[in-house]
Amino acid sequence: MSEAAPQKRRARATPKGRQLDPLARDAIAALLGDRPRRRDLLIEHLHLIQDAFGHLSAAHLRALAEEMRLSQAEVFEVASFYHHFDIVKEGAAAPAAITVRVCDSVSCMLAGAEDLISRLDSLVDPARIRVVRAPCMGRCAEAPAAMIGKRAVAPAEAAAVADLAARGETAAEISACTGLDAYRADGGYAVLDSCRAGARTPESVIGKLSDAGLRGMGGAGFPAGRKWAIVRGFEAPRLVTVNADEGEPGTFKDRHYLETDPHRVLEGALIAAWAVDAERIYIYLRDEYPAIHAVLTKEIAALDAAGLTAGCGIELRRGAGAYVCGEESAMLESIEGRRGLPRHRPPYIAETGLFGRPTLNHNVETLYWVRDIVDRGPDWFADQGRPDHKGLRSYSVSGRVAAPGVKLAPAGISLNELIADQCGGMADGHTLAAFLPGGASGGIFPASMADLPLDFGTFEPHGGFLGSHAVVVLSDRDDLKAVALNLLKFFMHESCGQCTPCRVGTEKMVALLKAGNWDEALIGDLEAVMRDASICGLGQAAPNPVRSVLNFFTEAPS
Repeated sequence: MSEAAPQKRRARATPKGRQLDPLARDAIAALLGDRPRRRDLLIEHLHLIQDAFGHLSAAHLRALAEEMRLSQAEVFEVASFYHHFDIVKEGAAAPAAITVRVCDSVSCMLAGAEDLISRLDSLVDPARIRVVRAPCMGRCAEAPAAMIGKRAVAPAEAAAVADLAARGETAAEISACTGLDAYRADGGYAVLDSCRAGARTPESVIGKLSDAGLRGMGGAGFPAGRKWAIVRGFEAPRLVTVNADEGEPGTFKDRHYLETDPHRVLEGALIAAWAVDAERIYIYLRDEYPAIHAVLTKEIAALDAAGLTAGCGIELRRGAGAYVCGEESAMLESIEGRRGLPRHRPPYIAETGLFGRPTLNHNVETLYWVRDIVDRGPDWFADQGRPDHKGLRSYSVSGRVAAPGVKLAPAGISLNELIADQCGGMADGHTLAAFLPGGASGGIFPASMADLPLDFGTFEPHGGFLGSHAVVVLSDRDDLKAVALNLLKFFMHESCGQCTPCRVGTEKMVALLKAGNWDEALIGDLEAVMRDASICGLGQAAPNPVRSVLNFFTEAPS
């Protein structure tokens, strides 16, 4: 008996994987229009879809992959990394049409965020409105804060937020700022014009920044002039990036400057680009600032029309809800259209940065001061600091003070002076007990240290740092263990997950704190691994609040 001939396997009628929906393909093609399909615009295109449909469906992600000639896996891994993208799996229900985000970070926690969330849950129709927790929104001085779609509400009251959401009032409210004409009438862009006309040299401008003592105000405090010289020393083409992704709980100074005087920042960026001979500027703006996005879109277009960006264009990019993208290399990955995973260093971004080019990266406030330092001279800036401290600082002050907000003060001012002179003293019924000098990661220090100068280098010997000058004031009514737990929950939520010490370490430390386990030896072992082995500053600094409580508040642990 002969053997049966093997049956031929039928060829598949379609490729493996999710099939392309023609309707979704047409919708995404129409939405993108004539926009380039470059990889670095992936996140921008995801925002377009999210804004248009309120979520990212599986069919739309598949269609976007087709349009951009990317694999579905590449598109999905990027979209799923960022908190502000709502991915709806095939067959699942879309989220409610309106999303209300309520900040539950430290300043808002102190102002009653938990009660606000609880009351909102009972007031809104969940079929139309969903209420979700969110990390810091940069509105700590008006805490508690909420966002209804793109509309910020701060301070937020439950009934008012529920009413606005029910009426569908979700558009961003744009406040007045100094526009291009008003800025130029006050001497704006004269310094840039003088640089481009040859009246100044890059070396002279860099020297002025160095003499003024201008430092990076985003947290690291690296001397600005030295950074410009380093970047200029690497082979062109070069780029400039502006980090406007301030996500550190307690920080909101960059929002203040971009909302009120954006052209001072833009001129600073253009001067920086001229000095390092950069061919393009990329501004990375956090997604929690939609009103600023509208303002910058308008004002950058005005600069283009006026010819002020000739030879050095400015691109505005939206973040998508990832605190880790405040780390400079993670921000560059995001601008390139990828997950915001911090890079291993070296090489540093000054040598190999955005798109592999030497990159000068600066915080918003640092660039804000460039014009005046170049115009008025380095002594004008340097001499405004206290003895042994150079320059001015913008302190974001929130918490238990009578008048929180952005406080412009001399570098080296003490917390006690800052509270008394610029914050109207402590809030009624509160006595200073502790403070965070540098936001969530800067540590928690006792009132006995409130006479130390608030400047770079002061708190490092004590296990903390000033960072972005985000000062959160705590009183005798506050539970410091609860504050530390709140901060660790933030770090756990915002860990990018790339490295095990940070991803698992923050989870383990939150679990210990929730269980009331303040065993110093156990916490110390976990802390040592996180500090020594985490790739970036998030994991390295995450234990600071807990270590501070153990070091300075012996009565706090049970």
